[in-house]
Amino acid sequence: MITLYTAATPNGWKASVALEEMQLPYEVHTVDLRGGEQHSEAFRSLNPNGRIPVIVDNERAHTVFESGAIMLYLAEKTGLFLPCEPQPRSQVLQWLMFQMGGVGPMMGQANVFYRYLDQTIPVAIERYQKEVRRLFEVLDTHLGEHEYLAGDYSIADMANWCWVRTYKWSGVSIDGLEHLRRWKNSIEARPAARRGVEVPHKIVPEEIAKAGKRLI
Repeated sequence: MITLYTAATPNGWKASVALEEMQLPYEVHTVDLRGGEQHSEAFRSLNPNGRIPVIVDNERAHTVFESGAIMLYLAEKTGLFLPCEPQPRSQVLQWLMFQMGGVGPMMGQANVFYRYLDQTIPVAIERYQKEVRRLFEVLDTHLGEHEYLAGDYSIADMANWCWVRTYKWSGVSIDGLEHLRRWKNSIEARPAARRGVEVPHKIVPEEIAKAGKRLI
């Protein structure tokens, strides 16, 4: 059994989507981010950086933090959604790193300046929203020639989708990016992916509006 320490964020969903797609049994511990549980001594014993998600593979008595590392660990544990051959494996890893080094951080910064700060800083909002849109255009161009990011459906698709699906929260449009939209919708049609983004709880538009700035 795997224990997943998580919250309702794109990085948290990366772990739960992978667990659902790989059909691994797991139990969920919801980390209270608003209450600062991620900074507690107990949580930092699992992840010194104080961030979700974290998994504990109880069968192996092994702890993994960082969402990308979790996805790689689970893929290697199951032999699923990550090729063994060097070249196709490299393709998956490149697009996984594209999310980790680009899409995630840039959307995160767009969220901060567009949603979270009391002070409005237009130049910062524009900077990060334009960079997110540029990254979306990179994805769209690639997906115009490929059904998925790296051959078959893989952890790279899961990781990027968990972030791209929240584009409205970043204030970024995907108008005109029909290949990206097709890919996004195709993953949303997967039952396991839908289950994964309802962990630890389902977020609906009304809930976001009620809670304001802090849900995604």
